[in-house]
Amino acid sequence: MKWRAIVVATALAGVAFGSVLAADGGTHDARIALMKKIGGATGALGAIAKGEKPYDAEIVKASLTTIAETAKAFPDQFNPDSDKADAEVNPKIWDNLDDFKTKAAKLSTDAETALAQLPADQAGVGATLKTLGGNCGACHQAYRIKKD
Repeated sequence: MKWRAIVVATALAGVAFGSVLAADGGTHDARIALMKKIGGATGALGAIAKGEKPYDAEIVKASLTTIAETAKAFPDQFNPDSDKADAEVNPKIWDNLDDFKTKAAKLSTDAETALAQLPADQAGVGATLKTLGGNCGACHQAYRIKKD
């Protein structure tokens, strides 16, 4: 029960924090913070999908909300005046901002769709995670340089 309260509180606080970061203008630290929020929410969903944690509708809702909201704010961190010295960001992102924004919008929309049709069990969370993971992977393949 304590785990559930922590995840829900963290997700809700993260949504508010994301709004503050969106005004940051695009620094490396802001981008990392937003990606960690998505990673944390995805991790919570993954634990349910793998059966490591029991299904909990509140955690699923909070995680999907975090992903949807963060994916909306994330593209703002790549405006033309943003910090471009990030070693993990492929420089072509700034040449393809429309594509990047489209990919982020798809992640957000898919998370919102999943939230509206809330997965009802472990299998549903797994299917949702597969869809969301595909969105993340598409963007990472195109615009992330993986550090060794």
